[in-house]
Amino acid sequence: MMACYCRVSTHRQKVDSQKADILRWLTGHAVAPAAIQWFEDVESGTTLKRPAFDRMQQGIFAGTIRTVVVWKLDRISRRQREGVNLLADWCERGVRVVVITQQLDLSGAVGRLVASVLFGLAEIEHEYRRERQAAGIDCRGQAERPVSRPCQGDDESPARTRPNTA
Repeated sequence: MMACYCRVSTHRQKVDSQKADILRWLTGHAVAPAAIQWFEDVESGTTLKRPAFDRMQQGIFAGTIRTVVVWKLDRISRRQREGVNLLADWCERGVRVVVITQQLDLSGAVGRLVASVLFGLAEIEHEYRRERQAAGIDCRGQAERPVSRPCQGDDESPARTRPNTA
């Protein structure tokens, strides 16, 4: 059995583009739909406690899942240590991991080395994003404006939100 795993971080996001790319890859490699099981999560990549991921792990531990296909490696984990440990465990169990957007097959030693670097980059990217978000929140200070709006330096409303007096 082949597992196709998709993950997004928030409910505002969708896995549609990930699924479409994975389906193209599966079609190009003549994988029969009956041999595929889909797993989708809406959870942060900083934790491995995800419902669909847990079900996929159970299949791996039971030996029914022999291949895991993901859109991008950071869909599995955004933490280097967790990602590398997880990948090592899967490789010891004989599970093949394919990352389609990065054109990687992580079944060999070189693939595991590359995966380690990519997991590290995913963690760095996650930390930088958190720093940028914190900086944006700090920029807001104690103002009661929504955090999602950019700092404008004054309290005037943008022209598009002012009432039309003409």
